[in-house]
Amino acid sequence: MKKLTGLILAAAVSTAALSQALADDWFPYDAAKIEPPFAADGKSVDVSYEPLPKAEKAWNICVSFPHMKDAYWLGVGYGVAEEAARLGVKMNIVEAGGYTELAKQISQIEDCVASGAEAVVIGAISYDGLNNLVSEVAKKGIPVVDVINGIGSPDLTAKSLVSFEVMGSKTGEYLAGKHPAGSEEVEVAWFPGPAGAGWVEAAHKGFMEAVKGSAIKVLEPKFGDTGKEVQLKLVEDALQANPNVRYVAGTAVTAEAAQGLIRERGLQGKVDLLAFYMTPGVYEGIKRGFILAAPADSMVIQGRIAVDQAVRALEKKDFIKHVGPKIFVVDPENVNTVPQTNILPPDDYKPVFSVN
Repeated sequence: MKKLTGLILAAAVSTAALSQALADDWFPYDAAKIEPPFAADGKSVDVSYEPLPKAEKAWNICVSFPHMKDAYWLGVGYGVAEEAARLGVKMNIVEAGGYTELAKQISQIEDCVASGAEAVVIGAISYDGLNNLVSEVAKKGIPVVDVINGIGSPDLTAKSLVSFEVMGSKTGEYLAGKHPAGSEEVEVAWFPGPAGAGWVEAAHKGFMEAVKGSAIKVLEPKFGDTGKEVQLKLVEDALQANPNVRYVAGTAVTAEAAQGLIRERGLQGKVDLLAFYMTPGVYEGIKRGFILAAPADSMVIQGRIAVDQAVRALEKKDFIKHVGPKIFVVDPENVNTVPQTNILPPDDYKPVFSVN
């Protein structure tokens, strides 16, 4: 049996050490289920998500992520570790090291199953590249839960995720609400991210559709890599070419990178920043008044729900097959009242790869 790469990158921690007082307080959580499940054109139905109080036994759950290199996946990891501890199950996280490592992700999941995993939760590197593996695992009677990224296989047990199209749409709706049809036209510089990426195209579509019919004029979208230097240059060029820009909206990196530029140029209050997803940097920017708003997809809760779905499937209990936290916009009005550990990992959180 091959070694489980990256399985024990941090010391295993006890359930008691992980289970914080707040862990019991995350539910019920406003969520949306998709009916019928897994359908591309499924209808969203509001639900209040309630996890199990405890698991019947210490099930062995394997969790596979593309990587744990940024705060987003750290947040998902925090969610799965905390929920495993709260439910009283064993959990191991393996991470492939990046989005180019599909073969490694497949190998790691195969190793998990060979070493006795009773359920698998997958943050997929590829939408279709894991389909054969999912089918093979499902044939063994092992539940497979798709978390965050999306997997195309019809053999999945459940999905815990949200739509980036909705994330883009929520951002557009927020602006359209401030500048409805009939009010004075305002210009928005829009930076969706790297051209061709599925999540970027989805967010772009949602944003553009949401501002239709409002007083928002979206300038020609500027696509580019989510490196800080690339995004900063794009914003600089857009402000230079369009002195009447009222908003800069785009990726979290765009908003984070543009904060200093806006301050340096004395444009605070004249040009506001928005991101279409949440990161610790964006959250801090909103708290400090440098970023106006961003929708939260509650990635921590997506991780928690995925573990609960896996346990429910193992225990043959009812579960929602396709569900995600309800997306809401965080802005100065609510930033101090939203529980941070629902939408982001705690400050200075160190990844926990094993729960016993």
